[in-house]
Amino acid sequence: MVAVQTPRVAPLAGIPTDDAYEAVKRRESSARTYAATFEAVFESGAGIRMRDQSGREIIDCLACAGALPLGHNHPEVRDALMRFLDSGHVQQVLDLTTPAKRAFIDELFGLLPAAWADRAKIQFCSPSGSDAVEAAMKLVRFATGRQTILAFHGAYHGMTGGALAVMGNLGPKAALAGPSHIHFAPFPYRYRCPFGSGGADTDRLSIQYLTSLLGDPESGVTRPAAVIVEVVQGEGGCIPVSDEWLRDLRELTREHDIPLVIDEVQTGFGRTGTMFAFERAGIVPDVLVLSKAVGGGFPLAVVVYDETLDRWPRGMHAGTFRGNQIAMVAGKVTMEILRRDRLAEHAGDMGAMMMEGLRRIASEHPELGDVRGRGLMIGVEIVAPGPGIARPRQDGALAAAIKRAAFDHGLLLETGGRHGAVLRMLPPLIITRSDVGAILDRLDAAVTAAKRQTRHR
Repeated sequence: MVAVQTPRVAPLAGIPTDDAYEAVKRRESSARTYAATFEAVFESGAGIRMRDQSGREIIDCLACAGALPLGHNHPEVRDALMRFLDSGHVQQVLDLTTPAKRAFIDELFGLLPAAWADRAKIQFCSPSGSDAVEAAMKLVRFATGRQTILAFHGAYHGMTGGALAVMGNLGPKAALAGPSHIHFAPFPYRYRCPFGSGGADTDRLSIQYLTSLLGDPESGVTRPAAVIVEVVQGEGGCIPVSDEWLRDLRELTREHDIPLVIDEVQTGFGRTGTMFAFERAGIVPDVLVLSKAVGGGFPLAVVVYDETLDRWPRGMHAGTFRGNQIAMVAGKVTMEILRRDRLAEHAGDMGAMMMEGLRRIASEHPELGDVRGRGLMIGVEIVAPGPGIARPRQDGALAAAIKRAAFDHGLLLETGGRHGAVLRMLPPLIITRSDVGAILDRLDAAVTAAKRQTRHR
């Protein structure tokens, strides 16, 4: 992998560039997120780097929340798109059949475990992960005739109504009507074991809890239409499950004839060191939810599922922009590059290198309480350490200060997890060893600066 320099770009004709941040801020909703934190106008990007309007270069450890596995403006993706746009092929056609659609499906199914791909179906959704989650929930409810969905504490599955219902975070759904037919179970969060085991028995106790919940005729929970889970919780704090836990969950859902829905909107396509995060455990789901990277940086979302569930009637899930041909072309080329360049394996190697470096930083800064993740989906839980405290409280204020200081040092990352106390890193999979070193240097400096700042308040 070779680092790519971020070019300066000429102003776009007819688009004013003066005072752009404040002009947009005056008009944009108070619900905006990233722009409220990072007060800059981003103009150009190449690989893992962006350049803002002032000319400052920034390492992007967010990658559009994981939607840019090849980074910004990958030349092969860009060239394929330019050829397609010049070809006269249709660009938006609802769910009509096109050559681009056929090529995309062939490439995607070629990445799936072969035996499952042979019996899989695909539903194209409106181009967001949230809508794909909605479609998955609708699918399993039609197929099983049941309504209950079992989700997990800390889960994030999107921001539409049904997707919000299976979210663990109470904040975004506090003002909405209570979810119907949704039940939550503790997630195997070893660093802060919900069963008080200190982490050693978290997996076993979690499966024991689920076994009791599903087998107890007086649990109060009717047999679910599905269990929905992330192999690595993203917004919940970058918390991976163990392979053993996922295998046990798969066995348990099969025993009770409950479809297993795996949400790989963020983990899919090499992010965690395998093409799909579930593969490491040697299992296959009944339903797989995909978005973000699947469109090669352009809006696209699909649900892939076992043909035995294909019982819903025609038109039961639809959307105007589910036929986004531009995203299908970009997605196909992106998948080809991921496979050709062995980027899943590369993500595993670079992720291991980054986590080793983060643990070295944590040895100097006890506020970095837990370094965790899988591949290039990495989280660092920020805590308020104290003598004799095994699991110090989360320190969301310091995490936010580190995030701001990191941006000042030319590093873009985000926070998540409980109390916003987890630094989240999702760099493009094309990252190099020198990039990893630059990220670690900038983060180390940011932690030092943020600690100094908070001490002087």
